Amino acid sequence: MSPLFAFGLTGHWEILIIAGVVLLLFGNRLPGVMRSMGRGIVEFKKGVQGIEDKSEGASSDPKTVTEDTVQAGESK
Repeated sequence: MSPLFAFGLTGHWEILIIAGVVLLLFGNRLPGVMRSMGRGIVEFKKGVQGIEDKSEGASSDPKTVTEDTVQAGESK
């Protein structure tokens, strides 16, 4: 093995060999891992979209914020 491998300078053959070994070791688990990652990404995007929707709704309708503030003040 060349000393350049330790510094991250790998060739195409080294990458293919590593990918082959990973596929042999984890081939049966990869579909489940990828499915889980996909679900996680979808949930993250939904969460980000929900935060954006809430922030746009609050900034675009100042009357609602004022009403909420007044109602909160009356309940004290």
